[in-house]
Amino acid sequence: MNVIICKNKQEVAKEAYKIVKDRINNCRAKVLGLPTGTTPEGLYAEMVKGYKKGEIDFSDVHTFNLDEYIGLQKDHPQSYRNFMDTRLFNHINIKKENIDFLDGLTDDIDRECERYEAAMEALGGIKLQIVGVGRDGHIGFNEPGTSLTSRTHMITLAQSTITDNANLFFGGDESQVPRWALSMGVGTVLDTQEVLMIAFGANKADAIKGMLEGPITTMNTSSALQLHPNVTVIIDEAAASKLEYHDYYKRIAPGNIEAMYAFLEKARAQAAKKAKAAAKPAPKKAAAKPAPKKATAKKAAKKK
Repeated sequence: MNVIICKNKQEVAKEAYKIVKDRINNCRAKVLGLPTGTTPEGLYAEMVKGYKKGEIDFSDVHTFNLDEYIGLQKDHPQSYRNFMDTRLFNHINIKKENIDFLDGLTDDIDRECERYEAAMEALGGIKLQIVGVGRDGHIGFNEPGTSLTSRTHMITLAQSTITDNANLFFGGDESQVPRWALSMGVGTVLDTQEVLMIAFGANKADAIKGMLEGPITTMNTSSALQLHPNVTVIIDEAAASKLEYHDYYKRIAPGNIEAMYAFLEKARAQAAKKAKAAAKPAPKKAAAKPAPKKATAKKAAKKK
């Protein structure tokens, strides 16, 4: 995994936007998987600003959202479809027919889940899946205990999720929060080409530690991302506060690969210089003058 630790949630949103912009503009990631909740709001604001500046074009982008409550109409103030319309879709040039969403009022849950999987497959799969993480480590609405091979399915919400969502979106009234939802499965997320996780806040620190450094377990469904070959995790210092390898993640942050190649290039240049010096022929030594001949005993006698 690539782990980027930022100062605060504003920096998290800006770093995440850089990846989204790059993938859409340069890598043709035209099929996106999108989350809802408070976590991606900053990212969506950056995406809207980028569109208005002409930095990013959504005209040929298709989207699939992670989840939707069962029992809410799409125009309900607390439906996830309404959340996406008001935070993102209504402010960019995405075509309405390119937005796919789970139907929370479907009369056939199994058929709706199968339809959603087939629609993703028909477009060649999701190229960039953005996810947040719950306090208990869930991604999408895949609560603790969900199979790590699960496909799009119905899920019963955990009490912690009901409490959190009541406080965030339903004025603290838990009775207004639906108890069930439709969600992409963990296996569905693992099948995507690339995953971008964003998280911030001290209340996410345990989940992030479990996801990055804990065992792969259904009790923290985000831990399954350890099995994905292409994951970037962008978090703030608060969410990273319990990581054992915090300093190591900082050391392998963006720029690390460039530094490695610069170091390698320098090392190769030094090795080549040394090899070239070793290959030079040794300078020729001056020919030694012949030693004077010693007088023989016979010549010595004549001199006498």
